[in-house]
Amino acid sequence: MSIWRKSSRSGSTTIQSDCVEVARIDGVVGLRDSKAPTAGHLTMSPSGFTEFIARVKQGDLGI
Repeated sequence: MSIWRKSSRSGSTTIQSDCVEVARIDGVVGLRDSKAPTAGHLTMSPSGFTEFIARVKQGDLGI
C-alpha cells in the first residue's frame, strides 16, 4: 500500500487542502489530485521527479 503525502502548507480545511499528493509506488513517484484521489495518478522516475521539482522552483516551466 502506498502512502500518499501532501504539503503541510496545503491547509487542513476542504477548501484549502486541494493540492497534488505524492507517493512512492514500485520504484516510481506517483502524483495525484487530492480532490479526486480515485481518478488515477501520473508516474515519473525518481530522477524525473527531482528534475521537475527543480524546474518548478526555478520558475522554468512557463506555467
